[in-house]
Order: sequence, then structure tokens, then C-alpha cells
Amino acid sequence: MLRPWTAQWIAAVLLCRAVAQYSSDQCSWRGSGLSHESHRRDVEQVYLRCSQGSLEWLYPTGAIIVNLRPNIESSSGHMSGLHVCVKPQVYSQGSHVYLEHAGDLRLLLAEKDQAQGTVHCFSLAEGALFVEAIPQTDISRRITAFQYELVPSQQPAAHMYPYLHPVACKPCSDEEVLMAVCTSDFAASGIFRGVASGTNKHSPVTVTLRRLFRQKSGVFAWGGARGRSWSGRINVPVQCGVRPGEDEYLLTGSVHFGEAWLGCAPRYKDFVKLYIKAQDAGTNPCQIDTN
Repeated sequence: MLRPWTAQWIAAVLLCRAVAQYSSDQCSWRGSGLSHESHRRDVEQVYLRCSQGSLEWLYPTGAIIVNLRPNIESSSGHMSGLHVCVKPQVYSQGSHVYLEHAGDLRLLLAEKDQAQGTVHCFSLAEGALFVEAIPQTDISRRITAFQYELVPSQQPAAHMYPYLHPVACKPCSDEEVLMAVCTSDFAASGIFRGVASGTNKHSPVTVTLRRLFRQKSGVFAWGGARGRSWSGRINVPVQCGVRPGEDEYLLTGSVHFGEAWLGCAPRYKDFVKLYIKAQDAGTNPCQIDTN
């Protein structure tokens, strides 16, 4: 059962859908509750139309509804096949985050839980994000902030999305390796330096790269111990049993919320043999310099 004041919020939502406020770049939104401090019961509409982005609400008052809609043809089939994953910033506070659908609210993130930075996922068909400010006498130090990613669950790589499915540690086929080096968010060769403590599902592993073929975002930094290599961290399933050493591996994978996740990772010398064989046969999906 909805609380009386929550029912009033929902009524306000239905009345304000025609006065939507759009984000400036359609991917991320940054706003301030001070802009409607005098009428705190207003509900502002925010529309974000990218596969990933962020929201930052300074001095939250009242409430906002965040409508996540990808730039694809709108249909129930597309929407039902999409998931949204939200990661609050560790400094996020001042609001509760709900899922709103047909006037019903379901708590997704309580204010006290946001400092943990835990990723929460849900189907886009479950509704929009309803972000409700907690009444405060002093809002000057309150900021609600989170990142989001949209995941098409029907794409071939969706089963490897770490926050929706357990990522298994299994060998990749030759075709998967060749495709991974061309299409992954990052592709490199390097060695495992050390394993840090993580969860019971994955561990952050420090790597030093000898070659960087590509990276989607700056998860690997130039520098290293002597300033002559790339280095960074990759999340690896614990069942892989990574051991630091001097063996060189091909490292491919995906990047989510600024963190790298390991995909296909054969020994580099084995990958080079496979790559040369595919190149001679004219079946390489892309060209890289393996030297």
C-alpha cells in the first residue's frame, strides 16, 4: 500500500508529464533542487537516451523521474529485452531511488545503502527511476549521483555482462578469440602482477601491459614502475585461479562503470600462432601488429 504522501507524488507525476525537462546532452543530467526550492512538491521529468551516462542532483528537493530510453525504435519487444544497471556514487545522499510503474513504487536504493556503491539491475519494462528527496533542514551538502548502463539482453555478448550473469571461467574458441581482439572494449597483451582481495565471485588483478591494441576508456594508464608501460586492474573470476608471473597473455574484455572485466585471455604465443594462421587463410576480422 502506498503512503498518503507517496500517492500525492504519483498524482503529481501524472500531471507533469507534459512539462518534461530534457537533459542537455541526452546522456547525462545535472540539476539543482534550488531551482524549485519554493515549490518542493514539484516532480521534474528527465529523459536520457544513451546506452550509458550519469545523473547528478545537487541539493535535492521534491522529486525527479528519470526516463531511460535508448535511441532505438520504440516497441514493447525492444523495451522488454533491455536491462538497466545503476551504480550510485559513494558520496551519494539526500534521496531514495524507486522504480515507478503505473503509479506503483518499489524501493531500489535507500539513501543509507548508496555509500556502498553496489550495482543494481532491473528490466526497463519495470518502469522509470523515481528519485525522491528526503526532507532536510540543511540541503547544502546533499548530492544524489549515480551512473547507469543499458544492457540489451538479446545481444550475443549479454551473457558476459558481469552484473546480470555470473561470469564463468572457460576457454574461448578460436573464433571467439579472433573476434574478441577486434570487438572488445580493450585488447592488449601483458602479464599478471598481483591479485587483490575482492568478492567470492571475482578478484581485481593488477596487470602490466606490453602491448595495448585498443581501449574504450582510460582503464589502463601509461607509466608503470619505470614509466615505460601501461598498467591497470582487471576483474577476473575467482575460479580462473590467476597466478602472478612472467607468462604473457592476450587480455581482452569489457569495461563497465569504469572497471575492466576479463574476457578471452589465451597465452599470447598461442594467440599469435592462431592470428598468423587466420591471416594466411584470409579470415582475420581485423588487423593488428602482434610484434
